[in-house]
Formats: sequence, structure tokens, C-alpha cells
Amino acid sequence: MRPFEILLAEAWPIAGRQEEGVVLAVSGGADSVALTHAFMAVRGGPTGCLIAHFNHQLRGQESEEDEQFVRKLAADYQLELAVGRPPQAEISSPPAGASQRGQGLESRARQARYEFLDATARRRGYRYVLTAHTADDQLETILHRILRGTGIGGLAGIPRVRRLSEAVSVVRPLLKVRRNELRDYLRQIEQTYREDSSNLDRRITRNRIRRSLLPALEREFGTGVDASILRLAALATETQQLVAEHAEQLCHRSVRVRNDEVHIRRNELRDQPPLVVREMLIQLWKSRHWPRQQMNRAAWEQLEHSLRDDEPGSRQIFPGRISLTVDEEFAVLRRLKSDCSPRHGGNSRV
Repeated sequence: MRPFEILLAEAWPIAGRQEEGVVLAVSGGADSVALTHAFMAVRGGPTGCLIAHFNHQLRGQESEEDEQFVRKLAADYQLELAVGRPPQAEISSPPAGASQRGQGLESRARQARYEFLDATARRRGYRYVLTAHTADDQLETILHRILRGTGIGGLAGIPRVRRLSEAVSVVRPLLKVRRNELRDYLRQIEQTYREDSSNLDRRITRNRIRRSLLPALEREFGTGVDASILRLAALATETQQLVAEHAEQLCHRSVRVRNDEVHIRRNELRDQPPLVVREMLIQLWKSRHWPRQQMNRAAWEQLEHSLRDDEPGSRQIFPGRISLTVDEEFAVLRRLKSDCSPRHGGNSRV
């Protein structure tokens, strides 16, 4: 095997389950094509493996050509292919405002893609989805989050393993591999790939980070700046895991769910670090599938403060139509059925 294939063989196994059914997420770009070739070299055959391609239909003929490229790739390896497309209503993007338009569109596209990958894996009874996120993706993600404002969880970057549903997890075995290593590998095996023209669109923040910010940091501070950022991410991951464990324990002690309401015992929060309480709240939001897009740092801090210190009888409405009411013993959170959330992503007292 080639060096990159050996690296993948070492990075892929999850608790000795490397032979389980796998969905390979393939866009047709260099990273996912390299993952496909290396994985097939390691796996040795197409059994228990399929390619999944999501055609976002956002780049006209280019998107269709990407799909045809992936179809041929699957045929070359005799792999089953699953192709997904978004509902027609989701293809159009909001008018005006390039920055907000790009971020909103990217978020919807990412959600649709992961829903498709999860559904594909569950339909076949496969447990894992492999994606080709690299160390460069990790760097870009961390810097993007720093620019938007982030906490320890954001500094941790892209997790190597994340649960998509009860039955399916996404695994990213290439997070320690640089993008240029994948392109070197493709040159060695003389394999072509698709280039995404949207990667040149400088209205997209991630592209500006990739093409301007990272090169500028390297010029000013040396090539070691990349390794420093990745070490920070590793330390943040360890810290976040510790905080998350404490938050989970606090949740077990203090939270009770009754119908559509979340009841939090206030006295359990009195001596807890604010960071742990906020992490518990984020876990609650995730478990309840409440929207978090507008819950910025100020909103989380206000909510954490209100749980402890608000007077009995007070009520607030947070972004996403989440109502908070407090009495002497409990703080109660529930999602309102009508849109009572304030504009501009703030919270209001009622």
C-alpha cells in the first residue's frame, strides 16, 4: 500500500469495527475522491460499502457534471451509488445580502446533505458515514469560528466522530492529513477530480480565510502557525470533553422533562461554574431540537444568569421562541407555538 493508504488504514478503524457497512460521502472533489480510492485499496473490495453523492443543484450544469463524474467513479469500483437532491423549494436562496445569503445557504445545504447521508446509511443498515474533512478544513473552521465569536467548544473544531442519529455516526479519518497530501496522492495514481467553482467566490467567508487569511498568517508568522492552531484545537477538545461530562452530570441532577416543558431545579445551579451551566443548556437545546442559530454568547450568558438570579414570577422569551419562567424552586423552559421571539436575535422580558 502507498503511504497515504497506510495512514487511512490506521485512522479508520472504530473500536475494531472497520469491516462494518460504510457510506462514503463523495462530492467529486479531490479530498473525497482520494478518500474513495484509498479506502477501496484498504478495504479490498466493494462489499459492505456504497458511495453517496448529494447534488445541491446550486451550480447549474457544473453540479450535473459533478454527479456524472461520481457515477463513473462508483461504476469503476463496482460500488452501489445513492444520489440525493434537495426539494425544489430549498434550491432557491434568499435575495440580496451576499454575506447572509451565503451563510444561510451553506447552512441549509449542509443540513440537507447530512440528512441524506444519515437516511442512506439507515436504509442500508450501515453504521458509519465517512467524510473527507482534512486538517485544512479544521484550520478554516476554527478561524471562521474565532472571527464570528466562539467558546471552547468552537475552538475544538470539527469532531472526528459525531452521531447523526441513534444508528449512524459520521467519521472523519483524514482530520490530520493536509489537503496537499491528498492531491499528491491523486497525482501519483493519475486520478482526476472535480474543481468546485464556488471555492473561488470571495463573498464566502471560508474562501477568504483559505485564500487570504491563512496565507497572510503563514507569511507573517511562519508555517508553524497552522500546527499551533491545530494544537489549540486538540487542547480545546480535551477541555470541552471535561466540561461536557460535568454538564451532563448536572443535567441528570437538576433537569426533569414534563410533556413539552423542561424543569430545572435552581438550587442545583447555585455553586456551579457558569461555563458548566451554559454547556448544560446547550445540551438541552440539542436534545430538544430547539433552534440555536440566534442564541449567541450574550443570549446564553443572559439565560444562565436568569436561571440563577431572576425573581420568582419573571418571564423572558429567548431566540427561537423559547420561553423562560421562574419560581422559587424551578426554572421552566418551553418552546412557544406562535412566533413571540423578538427581532434581531435578542431576548425580551414579558
